[in-house]
Amino acid sequence: MDEKNVNKENLEPQVEKEELVEEPQPDTQPEAPKADQPETGAPKADDQLAQAEEKYLRLAAEYDNYRKRTAKEKESAWTNAKAQTVAAFLPVYDNLERALKQQTTDEAYAKGVEMTMKGLQDALSSLGVELIPALGETFDPNRHNAVMHVEDDAAGENTVVEVFQQGFTCGDKVIRFAMVKVAN
Repeated sequence: MDEKNVNKENLEPQVEKEELVEEPQPDTQPEAPKADQPETGAPKADDQLAQAEEKYLRLAAEYDNYRKRTAKEKESAWTNAKAQTVAAFLPVYDNLERALKQQTTDEAYAKGVEMTMKGLQDALSSLGVELIPALGETFDPNRHNAVMHVEDDAAGENTVVEVFQQGFTCGDKVIRFAMVKVAN
């Protein structure tokens, strides 16, 4: 038991020594801000708030512009895809137009071609595709493609006198220019 007592006695002074080793606390307290000095925290907070608000407004405007731009790009992509699809069907339109101009004695055949042409015209108009008016109109290089010129005093200057191939538009976009003969 003596060893236990000796160990306890040896341990207690070590603990006391460790407790005594604690760092002394500084005698001086941190200085409180003086009343005659303005607080610098409030203006910094106001500046940070103003910067955050400005950043928010910029991000909101940027997002709004992004949304508008993507909507416009989506509409443009849709119009371009529609125009390409319609352009693929225009040779069929031309062939049906030629078939209607041919004389035939078979009334059922003529009626079938007329019905097919009417169906194609209805399908094109449902997609927003319109014919470019040409015959008798003033020549417009933005919508007409002049392949021939003819001297005709009766027609008037720069007037379309014959249409070789019909032109089409989809909204403001020209899918195919009208191929025309123009009087000088």
